[in-house]
Amino acid sequence: MSKELRQIQDNLEAIKKVSNDQEMLEFWSARDLMPVLGYLTWRQFSDAIARAKESCKISGQSIDNHFLRASEFLPTPAKTPEGRPRENYFLTRYACYLIAQNGDPKKEQIAFAQSYFALQTRNQELLEERIQLMERLQAREKLAAT
Repeated sequence: MSKELRQIQDNLEAIKKVSNDQEMLEFWSARDLMPVLGYLTWRQFSDAIARAKESCKISGQSIDNHFLRASEFLPTPAKTPEGRPRENYFLTRYACYLIAQNGDPKKEQIAFAQSYFALQTRNQELLEERIQLMERLQAREKLAAT
C-alpha cells in the first residue's frame, strides 16, 4: 500500500467513532471527514454528500440508515446561550465510500480515498471467499467423518 493510501486509512481510522451501545457500530462525522477528503468549505462538501445520498437512494439503500442528520452547536457570544446550530451527518462506512465516489475527482485526497475503498472492498470479498471455503471444507470433513 502506498504512503498516500496508508495516510487516508490512518486518517479515516483516527476520526472513526464507535457507538456506546451493545452493537458498537462504527460511524464517522461528516465534519471530521470533510478535511480528510480535501474539502475546505461545508458548502462544497455538502454537494458531494447530496450526490452520495442520491446514489444511495438509486441503489435501493435507505438514506436514513447511512446518512444520519445531526446538529451541532457552535459557541457564540452571550446572545444565544445554546450556541449557533450547524449541520452535520453521522455516516456509515458505506456513506463515506459513496461520498468518496461522488467527490471532486480533481482532489488528490478523493482519488486516494477511492483507491482505498476499492482495496477495502476487494479485501472484504477475499475474506468472505475464504470464510466460505473454510465452511465448505469443514462440511466435507464432517460428511467424511460420518
